[in-house]
Amino acid sequence: MTIANATHLDLAVTRLVPLAKELDENKVTPGVLGFIVFALIGGAVWLLMKNMNKQFTKIDFEEQPAAAGAGERVAKETPEATASRASGPAQRD
Repeated sequence: MTIANATHLDLAVTRLVPLAKELDENKVTPGVLGFIVFALIGGAVWLLMKNMNKQFTKIDFEEQPAAAGAGERVAKETPEATASRASGPAQRD
């Protein structure tokens, strides 16, 4: 840093000192940086929610009937579904 730059920096600081004295020393505010961080977090949450909604719309499933209607479900099954279930992994007793 050259001497000329240092004097310009000193002049800039001396001009800002009276502005700092006008502020209440006991008051703490987040400032611009706090707002930027909060806005970035809010934007990230919005993007994540948007992506989550897109992923949920891709899910396609058939809802299983209640346990009381289990007998009706067995009657509606096709022979292919029964055969595929029978050829599945063996169950232990």
